[in-house]
Amino acid sequence: MRLDKFLKVSRLIKRRTVAKEACDKGMVSVNGKVAKAGDILKVGDIVEINFGSRIIKVEVLDIKEHALKDDAAKMYRLL
Repeated sequence: MRLDKFLKVSRLIKRRTVAKEACDKGMVSVNGKVAKAGDILKVGDIVEINFGSRIIKVEVLDIKEHALKDDAAKMYRLL
């Protein structure tokens, strides 16, 4: 799954366009490398999002095309 779509479906970022912009600005990294919006994620990848003074680091546990609010939190684990 594309990185920007994962961020939206997992509800780490509200909108896909905002997720794409964050990737384009270099605020998102996957496995320690700055990632592009179109990069493909796999289960086990470590995603780090830099929101200014706050950094969120998660491990991808599951990939779904669509997720309800309760299921979205089960797609990743905070590190």
